[in-house]
Parts: sequence; C-alpha cells; structure tokens
Amino acid sequence: MKSSSHTICTPATVAVLPSQLDAPAASWGRLLGSSLRAAIAVMLVAGIAYPLVTTGVAQALLPQAANGSLIERNGQVVGSALIGQQFTGARYFHGRPSATTAPDPHNEGASIAAPYNAGLSGASNQGATHKDLAETVAQRVAQYRQDNGLVADVGVPVDAVTASASGLDPHISVANALLQLPRVAQARQLHQAQVQTLVEQATQQRVLGLLGEPRVNVLQLNLALDQAQAAVEKMAVVPKE
Repeated sequence: MKSSSHTICTPATVAVLPSQLDAPAASWGRLLGSSLRAAIAVMLVAGIAYPLVTTGVAQALLPQAANGSLIERNGQVVGSALIGQQFTGARYFHGRPSATTAPDPHNEGASIAAPYNAGLSGASNQGATHKDLAETVAQRVAQYRQDNGLVADVGVPVDAVTASASGLDPHISVANALLQLPRVAQARQLHQAQVQTLVEQATQQRVLGLLGEPRVNVLQLNLALDQAQAAVEKMAVVPKE
C-alpha cells in the first residue's frame, strides 16, 4: 500500500522580499518621471524651438508675407493685401460683397452687418436655392448695372454680386474691374487708358501659371488711383513759365 505525501506550506515557509512590496510605487514614480521629461522635451522642441526657427526663416526669406502683407502709405498701415475693405462711391473700384457680421452693440445676442470683419470671418451659409439669397443677388445685380451704367442685357460677373466663403476676399475678377473702369475714370476725370494701365498693374496672374484665375487687388488699385490723381492735380496747379 502506497502512501501519498503532501507538502504543507506554513507562513514560516513563504518568503516575501521587501522589494516586491515597493514595486508598484517605484513603477508609478518612474512612469511619472518619464512623462514629465517627455512633456518638457516636446514643449522645448514644438513650443519654443520650432516656432523660433520657422519665424526666423520666414522673416529672412519672406518678410512681407510673414508680417501679414501689410500695405503702408506715408508711414501708416492702411490695410493688408490679404483682406478686403469696403469701398463706396463712384471714385473707387468696389470689392466683392462681404457677408461678415459683428455683435450688435445695442442688442445683446444679435448681430449686424459688418463687411470685411476679419475678427468674424465667414459666409452667409445660404444655399443656392435660398429665397433670401436669390433676392439679395437680384438686388445686387440691379444696383451694379445702375452704378456702372450697364444695359439690361450685359452680363454681371458672379464675383460682383456674391460673397466669398471667408467674406474677406481682397480681389475681384478682371472682367469685374473692366466693367467698373468707365465709371471710375469719369468720376476722377482721368483717361480710361490711364485707369486701365493701373488695372493691369494691380492684376495678379495665376499661381505658378496654373492655379486660380487672374484677379485684381482692389485696395492696391484704389491706392494707385489716389496717387495717380494726386499727381495729375499737382501738375495742373504748377504755373506755366
């Protein structure tokens, strides 16, 4: 008859090392330390070094664009080549309509029209079949024809009566500029050929010869108009010998 043997473990036979009790705490400490080091490294590289390098390269290679493509006249910043402005009156070329808004100072929670508001860029979000949009475009078409002395069968460029997605578009199409040209020349008493030369100088061609369409920067064109007319008026007041 065989007898079976059993091993009985008593508390005295189980050995627990002190290092095993401290293992969880040590693991959390190492994890926290490595996380902090990684966070500091990312902050130094992505938050400080990278912005400083990219800013320095941009300032060295493209300072005008890096500083916002600002336009100055007589030492004063008058705008940016990237953001349109609202021009009215017959003496100036008119930019593309803008649907941007701003908070109504007299009615909390409401908004008012604020063309070319760079602090709240956006479109009207009205679809092509929206009744209000159709009525607004029809009104703009009628006003455009009236302002520029166009007959009813003359086509109106789409950029003259619709807003861009950003509401800040600083350009108009060449066709739009040419239709406004006679009005501006007459209001300023300048030859149309002279104004057309300014339009051509303010026209930007396709990017890399492929992307986009030729377009006219309205702010730069209107500033060139002011300079040209000032030169003509200065010559007119010079006494003849």
